[in-house]
Formats: sequence, C-alpha cells, structure tokens
Amino acid sequence: MTPSIKTNSTENNNTMTNTKEKKEKKAGPLLNSKQKKFLKGLGHSLSPVVSIGKDGLGEKIIKATVLELSRHELIKIKVGKSSPASKQETAELLLPQSESSLVQIIGNTILLYKKNPKMDKDKQIKLP
Repeated sequence: MTPSIKTNSTENNNTMTNTKEKKEKKAGPLLNSKQKKFLKGLGHSLSPVVSIGKDGLGEKIIKATVLELSRHELIKIKVGKSSPASKQETAELLLPQSESSLVQIIGNTILLYKKNPKMDKDKQIKLP
C-alpha cells in the first residue's frame, strides 16, 4: 500500500510542477441561460467562419479562431466529419486556447463568444 501512496503523491507533485511551469489559459466567463439564449438568437443567421477538417485542431485553426473572435465576438465553427476529434473534444480544447465561452454545440457546429473591449462600442454585443 505504501508504494502506491508514494506513486500518487509523486504524480501530484509532478502535476503541480507542470502547472506552475506552464501558464495555462482559461476559458472565458461562464454564460447564464439568458445570455446563451440571446447569443443563440444572434448566432442563428451566422455562417461558419472556421472549418476543422481531417488535419484536426492545429495551431493555424487556433490562430484563425482567435482572429475571428477578435473581429466578430460571436462565431460559428464547423467540425467536419473527417475531423479526428469529436465536436465536444474540439470545443473543450478550443475554449482555453481562445479564452472564449461556449454558447452551444448543435449538429457539427460550435458557437463561441468572446467579448472584445477594443471593438467599437456600437459594434460590441451587449449581453442582457
């Protein structure tokens, strides 16, 4: 029993060391149901601006997502059938990388939101 306890504590120490060394990005703020409903309504008419195919979620896709979020605040991402990761896995990986909030996953489409304070006040999405 003692060796397994040592192994677990060693793993915990390694995990703590790794998290200290890496500056992990966090997903955006959680949205309440009223905000999600509002954003879903806005996102209904949008077309996907990022498509994820057989190459999966690479650095180019992440950069494109961050760029489009800075331009539009609310974007749709299409996850192709040939994508190696599922739509749920893709969303979980994208959220911290783009520091955005998940609005919804419907079909093979992910709807993300990230507030951009640098955008003109007239163009910003005003959440309820």
